Amino acid sequence: MADQDDVILEVTGKIADGPATLDRAALQTLPSVTINTSTVVTDGVHAFSGVLMRDLLDSLNAQGDQVMAIALNEYAVGIPMSDFYDYDVIVASTMDGKALTRDGKGPLWIVYPRDDHEALQDIRYDYRWVWQLCRLDVR
Repeated sequence: MADQDDVILEVTGKIADGPATLDRAALQTLPSVTINTSTVVTDGVHAFSGVLMRDLLDSLNAQGDQVMAIALNEYAVGIPMSDFYDYDVIVASTMDGKALTRDGKGPLWIVYPRDDHEALQDIRYDYRWVWQLCRLDVR
């Protein structure tokens, strides 16, 4: 896992071996994917790269039916675990080839492939796009 100063994501709850603290290097051990999609908070289509949420959760042996996603500003939303298996939802660390930073939407942003699925253009999914993601709690 990660040195506390380098941690960008903590995962707690129903996972194997207790809480996990991850830095960028730990996330980069998982396969990276890129999706091109629009968002409701940016103009145009952007290329987001990161790890599939299902790959991250599978690597931690997550056993739950919901994930509470929590941002640096304490914004929190429950996301059904099924979203991550029904859609290619990613934990993005870059947008258009540039690392997401804390003064932007980073260091991590939950991104849905909204342009690929009409169902994802519903407002209830927009609330699940958590930027400045810092913690996941598997329930």
